[in-house]
Amino acid sequence: MTNDPQPRRTDSTQQVIEFVRGLIARGELHPGDRLPAERQLAARIGVSRPTVRAALRALAVMGGIESRHGSGTYIPAGPPRLASEPLSFLAALHGLTREKIYEARRVLEVSAAGLAAERATPEHLAAIAEEVVNLFATMDDPQNFLVHDIRFHRAVAAAGDNSIIASLVEMVSALYFEHRVQTATRATDRNLRDAAQLHRGIYQAICAGDGDLARQLMNEHLLHSSAFQEEETKGDGKEAG
Repeated sequence: MTNDPQPRRTDSTQQVIEFVRGLIARGELHPGDRLPAERQLAARIGVSRPTVRAALRALAVMGGIESRHGSGTYIPAGPPRLASEPLSFLAALHGLTREKIYEARRVLEVSAAGLAAERATPEHLAAIAEEVVNLFATMDDPQNFLVHDIRFHRAVAAAGDNSIIASLVEMVSALYFEHRVQTATRATDRNLRDAAQLHRGIYQAICAGDGDLARQLMNEHLLHSSAFQEEETKGDGKEAG
């Protein structure tokens, strides 16, 4: 019998997430450290490599790890990110709808895009550009596309040089991922291409230092995305982010 008041999920993906968290909590991994390879993690935990891969994607969305092309997966060396669990609890408790999530995103991210156009450094622009490239490169993999979609929005928020706004965007994007991951595979090639092009337009406005256009395009993008997902979930007869 256990006295733990908070039951844990027992699925294998969560098992991997808890294992990585344990390495951090025990001081075996520190900011900037590289994680063991997928094969090693799978062997140590006793799960498949696809399961490890799925868990790492979830950890990346939560801000717990970051992938570096040709190098591996690392614990972020930057400032800590606000945990999304309280917001997830409120979402479950109050049944937050897709509309409410997108309303919160527009309040935060439209302003963040304007700030990014005013304040982005070359390093910020490079980070945003990388995610635009990744979006076009993953149009045949909706789950990976979703990860880079979220990273794009986080990079834009970071470019606004306001840690409070950036942290709030982190929290809301994690909640968005939890909803969106359930339906991401239903996106068509046309849907993903349109989304990638919209992201590229936002990036170009930020590069040009045009705050008004960046805000306008971000607002249009989020309205378009919300409408698409409404269509996408009609067949289920239920809400999804």
